[in-house]
Amino acid sequence: MTTPLTPLGLDIPVLAAPMAGGASTAAMVIAAAQAGGLGFVAAGYKTPSSLQAEIAAVRSASIPFGVNLFVPNPVPIDAAAYRRYAEAVQREADRFDLTLPVDPLDDDDAFGDKVDLLLADPVPVVSFTFGLPDREVITGFKKTGTVVVQTVTNRAEAQAAVAAGVDMLAVQAATAGGHSGTFTPGTLPATVPLTDLLADVAAAVDVPLIAAGGLGTPEAVSDVLGAGAIAAAVGTVLLRAEESGASATHKAALIDPARTETVLTRVFTGRPARGLRNGFIDRFAADAPLGYPAVHHLTSPLRKAAAAAGEADLVHLWAGTGYRHARDESTASILAGLAHRG
Repeated sequence: MTTPLTPLGLDIPVLAAPMAGGASTAAMVIAAAQAGGLGFVAAGYKTPSSLQAEIAAVRSASIPFGVNLFVPNPVPIDAAAYRRYAEAVQREADRFDLTLPVDPLDDDDAFGDKVDLLLADPVPVVSFTFGLPDREVITGFKKTGTVVVQTVTNRAEAQAAVAAGVDMLAVQAATAGGHSGTFTPGTLPATVPLTDLLADVAAAVDVPLIAAGGLGTPEAVSDVLGAGAIAAAVGTVLLRAEESGASATHKAALIDPARTETVLTRVFTGRPARGLRNGFIDRFAADAPLGYPAVHHLTSPLRKAAAAAGEADLVHLWAGTGYRHARDESTASILAGLAHRG
């Protein structure tokens, strides 16, 4: 089957999903390509200059790759609700001598500047998550020859993305680790098996689909390929890989027998994300307001300090439902194994 990815010469139908915040590294992207797959530079939370430097490092390997962008989809937060939450979270931060923002902070993750960077110096693939960019942005990328991929979590989002002109869809189930790509973060994504979600989306649109969400075994990859996906995107299974930039605290939590479940939560960032259940989630799940990126900026200093100190109960331990399959191997070995190679 010829797809927009065919010219990239991929040998395996398994991709390294972008993981913002440090887990995805240039080394991981390069290793994914060297295994015959495709990796994505995670542009989220990076400055445009940092993104440019990481792209340069990946380009030096002369490989195909993608870049993932967070599309601004702000979730306004009530100032009073923010301050109540900030006061409660500050008590946790006091042990690290941190002063958290007392007023909501907002930004668009420098989306416009990152778009301009990628239009001026095109990359093979660009993917979007959190929201659907303007049609003009999509058209601009397509004119440069960049393949445009949109993350969607349901049929309606898929139809909107195809109508806007994207080339492919990354169909993400609620089982995925980290942030949900839902366009409507005020509502938790429906818990639908990934194979059923693929079938529902495929019945509504006629573009190639990439499957994402909880995939950690060759059998799971085979199932989504059998359900019509042209490739599987995996992230959590790579968190303990040699090339992973995840913190030691995060890596250890993935194999901690006391961590027995993942949950969807907004306590860390103000929009739904799946991670290992921990003390912070238990304490704040009932009180955390919606509000992205304000809640993200509120808790970010605490999470970084806690990760450095090994305090896993205060860290966003992003993980999909297949987290027990994360392995201490090279990215290339993990991807090849998922594709029944090697």
